[in-house]
Amino acid sequence: MHILGWIVFGVIVGAIAKLLVPGKDPGGFFVTCLLGIAGSLLGGFVGRLWGGEGDPSGWIGSIVFTILILVVYHMIARKPKTA
Repeated sequence: MHILGWIVFGVIVGAIAKLLVPGKDPGGFFVTCLLGIAGSLLGGFVGRLWGGEGDPSGWIGSIVFTILILVVYHMIARKPKTA
C-alpha cells in the first residue's frame, strides 16, 4: 500500500506541476504523471537528506523537483523548428 500511495501522490504532484509549468506538454497526461512520480520520489529523498520529515517539506520538495523535471523534459523533447 505504501508504493500505491507514492504513485497516487506522484500523479497529484504531476498535475499540480503541470498547472504551474506553462506550454504544451509534449508527452501528454500519462508522461506528466510518470514525471510527477519521479519528481515526488526524488523530492522526498532529497527532503529527507536535508532533514525535513514533515508533510509540507515533502509536498513542496516534490512539486519543485517535478517542475524541474518537467522543464528539462520540455527542453529535451521539444522538436526543432524547420524553416
